[in-house]
Amino acid sequence: MALVNENFLKLPGNYLFSDIAKKVNAFKVIHPEAKLIRLGIGDVTRPLAPAVTQALHAAVEEMGNEETFRGYGPEQGYRFLIDAIIKNDYEPLGVKLDPDEVFVSDGAKSDTGNIGDILRRDNRVAVTDPVYPVYVDTNVMGGRAGELGEDGCWNNIVYIPCNAENNFIPQLPEKRVDMIYLCYPNNPTGTVLTKKELKKWVDYALENEVLILFDAAYEAFIQEDDVPHSIYEIKGAKQCAIEFRSFSKTAGFTGLRCGFTVVPKELIGRTADGQKVAINPIWNRRQTTKFNGTAYIIQKAAEAIYSPQGKIQVRETINFYMENAKIIREGLAETGLQLFGGVNAPYVWLKTPNDISSWKFFDRLLYECHVVGTPGVGFGPSGEGYFRLTAFGNRMNTQEAVERIKNWKI
Repeated sequence: MALVNENFLKLPGNYLFSDIAKKVNAFKVIHPEAKLIRLGIGDVTRPLAPAVTQALHAAVEEMGNEETFRGYGPEQGYRFLIDAIIKNDYEPLGVKLDPDEVFVSDGAKSDTGNIGDILRRDNRVAVTDPVYPVYVDTNVMGGRAGELGEDGCWNNIVYIPCNAENNFIPQLPEKRVDMIYLCYPNNPTGTVLTKKELKKWVDYALENEVLILFDAAYEAFIQEDDVPHSIYEIKGAKQCAIEFRSFSKTAGFTGLRCGFTVVPKELIGRTADGQKVAINPIWNRRQTTKFNGTAYIIQKAAEAIYSPQGKIQVRETINFYMENAKIIREGLAETGLQLFGGVNAPYVWLKTPNDISSWKFFDRLLYECHVVGTPGVGFGPSGEGYFRLTAFGNRMNTQEAVERIKNWKI
C-alpha cells in the first residue's frame, strides 16, 4: 500500500478561501434574495486589455497554421517574453538581468509554493505575520513547519508580527533563520516597505547568509516614489534574494495564469557539508523536470502588455482598482474604523471595532450588510482582530458596499 505524505494531514481544515466560500454558500441558501457584494478574494473583475485579447487571437491563429504552429516550448519561457520583461520591468530600475535568470511560469502562487522543492527540509523558515497563506501551508507540506500549537503558530516557523503597534514594519528576527518570505506591497495588509527599510533586510540577509523569497506580485500598484518595485533595486540583493512576479493582478491574468521568477546567478546556497552551490541551475533543473512551460498563446498575451497600447490599457485598469481602494479607504474613514493600506496596493486592511474577532466580524458583515470580506486571522495569528477588503470589484458595487458599511450600526 502506498504511504502518504503525512505533512498534508497536519494542515488544519481547508484553504482559507474555501472556508469563506462555504460560509457564503450557506448564507445564499438562507437568503437567496440578498444582493451580495464580494470584496473578499483578490480576484480581478475588469476584462483583459484589448492589446492582450488581440495578441491571444493572433497566437491562436498561429497555432492553427502549419507554418507557425508550435509544440513544446522552452520550460524557462520564450525569449520574446523574457526580453520584454527585462527591458520593461528591470532596465528602467537600473537592474541588469541575463535572460537565463528569468523563468516564466503559470503564476507566482505556483512558484512561491514550488520553490521549496530545491530547499532542504531542515531550513528554518521565517514569515511576516499576517501573511499570504501559501507560504506557510507549502512549508507544512514540505515538512519544515513542525507542529501546530494552540496559539495558531507552527513551532518550527519564526513569526514576525506586523500590526498597528509597529506600523506594519517587520523587525529583524532574533532567532537564527535560513529563509524568509517578504511580500511587498503586502498581501493582506496593503502596506509597504521603503527602500531604506528593505535595505535593512538585504543587509541582514547578506550578513547572516539568509535567503529572501521576495513576492512582488503587487508592485505595479505602487504609487509612491520611495517604495521599491523590485528587491534588486537594493545593492547586494542579487546575492541573497529570489523575486516572484505575477501578471494576475497587474494585467488581469487570473484566468490565464502567467508570472515569472527571477533567480540571479550570483545567488549561492550551501549543501549540508558546507559546500557552496549556485541556486539558479538547481531551479532550472527543477523546472525542466517538473514543469513543461507556460502555453505559447499565454506568453504572447503577456508580451502584449509591454506594447505601447498595452502599457496604457493596463495602467488604466490599475488606476481603476486604485480608485476603488481610495473610495473604500476614504469612505470608511468616516466610520471611525482604523484603516491601513490601500495607497500602494489594492487591499485595505482594517482593525475590527470593539475587539470583535475576525470571523465574527466576517459573519456580521455578511449577514447584516451582505458584504463579503476576508477575516484577518486567516492570514496568521497576528491577523486576528483585523479584516481585509479588496479593491478588485466593479465601481458600482464598491461604492454600494462602502455606503452599506457606513450606514451599518457596528
